[in-house]
Amino acid sequence: MKTETPHIPVLLDEVLQSFEKMPKKDGIFIDCTLGYGGHSEAILKKFPEIHLIGIDQDPEAIDFSTKRLESFKDRFEARKGRFSYLLPKLLQKYEISGILADFGVSSLQLDKKERGFSFLSENLDMRMNPEAEFSAYDVVNGYSQEELERIFKEYAETKAYKKVARAIVDARSKKSIESGIELSDIIGKVLPKRGKTNPATPLFQAIRIEVNDELGEIVRLLDALEKNPPNSAVVGLITFHSLEDRLVKQRFKKWNTSCICTPDSFRCECGNDHDIGKPLNRKPLIANENELRQNPRSRSAKLRAFKFN
Repeated sequence: MKTETPHIPVLLDEVLQSFEKMPKKDGIFIDCTLGYGGHSEAILKKFPEIHLIGIDQDPEAIDFSTKRLESFKDRFEARKGRFSYLLPKLLQKYEISGILADFGVSSLQLDKKERGFSFLSENLDMRMNPEAEFSAYDVVNGYSQEELERIFKEYAETKAYKKVARAIVDARSKKSIESGIELSDIIGKVLPKRGKTNPATPLFQAIRIEVNDELGEIVRLLDALEKNPPNSAVVGLITFHSLEDRLVKQRFKKWNTSCICTPDSFRCECGNDHDIGKPLNRKPLIANENELRQNPRSRSAKLRAFKFN
C-alpha cells in the first residue's frame, strides 16, 4: 500500500548525514516525534539493520505512520505517549544507537482547521494530544492578564506583550473568544501587519507552547539523556524556536565540558573528565536553498547533533 504523506520531513538529508556517524547501525533507534513517519521511513531505509521505536502523543499520527511503515513491521513499533515519559524507560531498557526529535508541529496539524492551530480555525484547540483536557481555549479565556503577559513576553518575545494581553482580556470581557479567526483579528488590531508574515504568528506559537508544555518536554528529554547517557549513541534534535535552540545549545555545551571547577579555582580539582560526548557540528545545520523552495516552513529549522562517549 502506498501512503501519501501529508507532511514534509524537515532537514532530511542533514538528519541522515548526522546518523551516519552512529558507531552501531544495528541497534535500537528512537524517533521521539514520529509524526507522519517521514524521518522514520528514511532512517529505516538508510540503515537496514536498525530497529526503530516511534513515539507520538497524537493518535492520528500513530495510525498514519503504522500504516505507512507496515512494510517494516518486523523493524518498527509505535508507542503512544509523551516522549518525556517514555524515553527514560527506553534508555534504561535498551542499548540505543540513535535518538531523533523534531520539535516542530506537523503541517497537517497546522493546516487542519479542526485542530485549532490556525488563524482560520473556527475553534481554539492547539493540543498535540487531542485527548488532553487543557487547550488554547483555556489559555485565551482563562489566564489572567499577568499570565498572558508572561507567555507572550517569554515565548513570543514581543515588546507588545502587554498590549496584546490587555486586548484579549478586554475582548473576552464582552464574550468568550471561540476561534482562531477571532483571536487573530484581536491581535491584528493591536499589531500592524508588516511584510507577508501574519503579526499573530508568534502569539499563536506562544499559546501553543504553553498548551503543550513544549519547553518543559525538551528539558525533560535533555534531563533523561543527561541522567542516563546512551553509550556511543548519536542524538539529533531539530528546533524551530530560539528558546528551544538555546536549551539544546546550552545543554550540549555542558555535556562537552570536561572541567567543572569554579572560575576562581587556581587549578583543576574536579578530575577534568566530566564531558560525556561532543557536538557533531560547530553550528546548527539549516535548510539549503532547494529545501527552502520546496518547504518554506523549514526556514526556522535548526538541527543540532551530539555523539555520546
